[in-house]
Amino acid sequence: MRRKPGTLLPIEISILGAGVDLRSRGEPEFHGYRAAQEIREREQARLLTSHGTLYKALERLRKQGLLTSRWEDPAIAEEAGRPRRRLYTVTAAGASALETALANQQEQQPDGPGLQPA
Repeated sequence: MRRKPGTLLPIEISILGAGVDLRSRGEPEFHGYRAAQEIREREQARLLTSHGTLYKALERLRKQGLLTSRWEDPAIAEEAGRPRRRLYTVTAAGASALETALANQQEQQPDGPGLQPA
């Protein structure tokens, strides 16, 4: 299935939403696992998003200019005793794309509870 140019997949909407929410709470950058945790908490998902799906979506968003990324300082990772993390930031274009996607979702939903198309 091909998607229309400029549209976001549900996982991409979730990632951007998680990034915007994290930024509003004082975390301007996030790594993939943190995004997965935030998505799980926001959407009451029982399982974390699969890593293959998550990281492919992060890369698509980065290539579209909706996220920027950088590798964290190796000294920070070494001090924490773990591999370096790739840190992501939602760009202004990413925040705008999220707003558009959410507005489009609202337009597609029925007007009231229990009103489903026949």
